[in-house]
Amino acid sequence: MNIYLTSGTPEFMNSLKEKHVGENLFVLHGEGNAVLLHESTSETFFQTPRKYEVIDASGELSDQGYFVFNNIPVTDEGRPIFEHRFNNRARAIENEPGFIAIRVLRPIGSDTYIILTEWTGPSSFIAWQTSQAYNKAHEKRGTGDGIDKRPNIFSSASYVTTYSTEKKDEESQ
Repeated sequence: MNIYLTSGTPEFMNSLKEKHVGENLFVLHGEGNAVLLHESTSETFFQTPRKYEVIDASGELSDQGYFVFNNIPVTDEGRPIFEHRFNNRARAIENEPGFIAIRVLRPIGSDTYIILTEWTGPSSFIAWQTSQAYNKAHEKRGTGDGIDKRPNIFSSASYVTTYSTEKKDEESQ
């Protein structure tokens, strides 16, 4: 399974989705931009996609949700260690209220992995961040056993981007 991403105006992303009805497409609205996500076992029709291989998945992506992309730049030599950590994760997130889906995405042609999670809304994601399951999943962070303390794994700092499947009204913000 692969995930392809492309960016553009919300109108253009919606027109692509309407044009390719048989494909598994999701229009995601972020801060001033829109992203079209294509989940497929075959090639994409995007002209210049960002390409990812799905190396772990749970749940089905939905047209009604709040998407969180944890973007994590990883060095070539750090890839095996990073992937091993996610292949052996506790899988507790799947039982959290409001959880819809997770995809662990290996980059093709770049160094930035994405841990994509989908939630019923922002409050579900925030609740996850304050849960015991979250604390358990991140208990080694900052310790000698934590992946974040290993040298030569990360090529730069990670960052989070969030998207909603519904476009926010500009005037109500």
